[in-house]
Amino acid sequence: MASDIKPYTVAVPEEALGRLKAKLDAHDLPQRVEFEDDTSYGASAVDIRRLAAYWHDGFDWRAQERRINRLPQYTTPIHVDGFGTLNIHFVHQKSAHPESIPLLFCHGWPGSFLEVEKLLPLLVEKRDGVSFHVVAPSLPNFAFSDGATKKGFGPHQYAETLQKLMQKLGYNKYVTQGGDWGYMITRRLGADYPESCVASHINLAFRGPPQFKETPWTWLQHALTPWSSDEKKGLVRSAWFREEGFGYNLLQSTKPATIGFALADSPVALLAWLYEKLRDWTDGYPWTDDEVLTWVSVYAFANAGPEASARIYYETRHSPGSAQVTAGYNGRVPLGVSQFPGDIAVVPRLWYHGLGPIVFEKRHKDGGHFAAFERPEELAEDLRTMFGRNGGASSVTKALSKL
Repeated sequence: MASDIKPYTVAVPEEALGRLKAKLDAHDLPQRVEFEDDTSYGASAVDIRRLAAYWHDGFDWRAQERRINRLPQYTTPIHVDGFGTLNIHFVHQKSAHPESIPLLFCHGWPGSFLEVEKLLPLLVEKRDGVSFHVVAPSLPNFAFSDGATKKGFGPHQYAETLQKLMQKLGYNKYVTQGGDWGYMITRRLGADYPESCVASHINLAFRGPPQFKETPWTWLQHALTPWSSDEKKGLVRSAWFREEGFGYNLLQSTKPATIGFALADSPVALLAWLYEKLRDWTDGYPWTDDEVLTWVSVYAFANAGPEASARIYYETRHSPGSAQVTAGYNGRVPLGVSQFPGDIAVVPRLWYHGLGPIVFEKRHKDGGHFAAFERPEELAEDLRTMFGRNGGASSVTKALSKL
């Protein structure tokens, strides 16, 4: 291990806890109206009132810190071309089995490295002959990693950061798993570093119908194959998100600084902004108040501030070529896709076949956007199947297990 990789313990200063409590003590809520709990308008007042009161009077962050600190966490400096050196926080759980496959887990928004929490013990343990060494970073601008202070820190830079982290840990070749921004960033890794990112599994796919010039055979299949009932339901879910749930994305990808003032100054604004997504993007997952407030507190206590996480939307939207990498075809990296019906986009299978050579696919009967947290057993089983001895990606993972 490199000498500048240091063990990390979460320890939020008492001053920060006191400032949070003072702001919660002084918060104002909107005027009461008869439809304040109609979730079609956004976060419900009854939930936010309850959560804000518990955050102030009952929630024990120190207890959550102790639980989080059971995870093997580290920090290390990573130099990003044109942006200087950022201190990157990450979880690194090595399996007891040296032949395990290195796997980079990449979180999204409004998640964090905590998305991997339930998945870790399922992956490092050998089952069906396969196990993983898992690396789960906090992306730059998130949680306990540093934030970029120069404009233009986009998809290339996120991918460069994670590539350099994996190399620093000695994983010159590895596989990836990601949803949300994890999907987009691992797609960028596969495009920029296909010699290192040798296979990817995603649980979210943004893609339209296949194009004849890219994938003529898939285009022909799509023209001749009717949609299944599940695919029709997925298109309804995707249309709901596009028409009723996309407002946050438009704001954060065009004017992130504006919402940033509210997120930085008001813990209740931050709570409402994130909680709405935790509720809407899951498949009825029974969030406990402690889980919600732990996830939100990670944003509140982030090194770069909660507002920094919004900038990834702006930088990606304004980064040349990012849409092509996200939705275009990459024939160099084997791809696995798991779909969960409560996700924010659930496209027909032949649409995501336009992303790359599909070696694994599964449509689950339930689950939502935060698959690793909502359905860890199912996601772990998909990874073992795809990357295992007889899986679709075994041609590349066999070599990894011998490194």
